[in-house]
Amino acid sequence: MLILGLTGSIGMGKSTTAKLFEEAGVPVYDADAAVHQLYEGEAAPAIEAAFPGTTENGKVDRTKLSARVLHDPAAIRQLEQIVHPMLGASRQKFFADAEASGVPVAVVDVPLLFETGGEKRVDAVVVVTTSPKIQRERVLVRGTMDEERLDAILARQMPDAEKRKRADFVVDTSHGLEPVRAQITHILAEVVKMPQRRT
Repeated sequence: MLILGLTGSIGMGKSTTAKLFEEAGVPVYDADAAVHQLYEGEAAPAIEAAFPGTTENGKVDRTKLSARVLHDPAAIRQLEQIVHPMLGASRQKFFADAEASGVPVAVVDVPLLFETGGEKRVDAVVVVTTSPKIQRERVLVRGTMDEERLDAILARQMPDAEKRKRADFVVDTSHGLEPVRAQITHILAEVVKMPQRRT
C-alpha cells in the first residue's frame, strides 16, 4: 500500500480535496480530526495535568489551551510531547486497517507535513494550492478569523511556493471541483507506479 501525504496552507482547499479522495474510494487519515478526538478523551487528563484549567467536563477547551500555549514555544513542545505519541498510535491503527482492507493507496492529511518532517513518512506528497487572493477570501469569509490572525498563521507555515517545489503532485483548487476530481484521478493512476519511499 502506498501512502500519499496531503498538505497545503490554510484556505487552499485541502479539506475539499481530502473529501474528493474519499469519494474516489481512498481512505483518508485526518490529523486535525484525530487531534480533536484526542482532546475530547484520551489526551484530556494529561493536558489538564500539564496545563491546569484548560479542560472542562473531561474535554480540552481549545480556546483556553490555545491562549496558554500560543506564544510559548516551550509549552507548545510540552503539548506536542503529550499529543504526538497518541497521534502516532492512532495513525498506525489507521494504516493497519487500510492495509488489511486491501486498498492500493491511503491518504494522510497533515496541514504541517513539511514543517514537521512528515514527508519522510509518506511515499509521495500532494500539495493543494490556489492564488493568494482566493486563499485570503476563503479564510476571511468563514468569519472565524481576522487578517492579523491569518497573517500570524501564514508566518508559521512554509510558503506555498516552497511547498509546491517540494511536492510530487500539485492540485490547484482555483477553478472548481471538476478539475480537482480530474487531478485526483490522474494522481491515483500515477502514484501506484511509484516505488515505496517512506522511511
